[in-house]
Amino acid sequence: MKYIVAIIQPDRLEEVLRLLEEKEIHLVTASNVLGRGRQKGIAEVYRSHKEAGTLLRKIKIEIAVNDAFVQATLDAIVTGARTGQIGDGKIFVLNLEECLRIRTGETGGLAIG
Repeated sequence: MKYIVAIIQPDRLEEVLRLLEEKEIHLVTASNVLGRGRQKGIAEVYRSHKEAGTLLRKIKIEIAVNDAFVQATLDAIVTGARTGQIGDGKIFVLNLEECLRIRTGETGGLAIG
């Protein structure tokens, strides 16, 4: 089992979700976050609004997947999030020791879904 965390541009979220759905990856958590990378918070225009300051708006996607779905998940995120511009984001893949579904008590891969 893996825990995948991706930081992407806000306007790429819908495309990433669409591609994940196509690959039958349905269990996703997305959060609005602030961050900066190599662009060091340089002002940018997002939906006709100039974002300034040292932290820029980003989306953090978190997905727990069984090993068989790791590559499909990574492919969907990369394809959906890539624009070729600085600030496209990063993906982190972490080992997931345990997962427990609170409602049923299932553990491991069964709990992920």
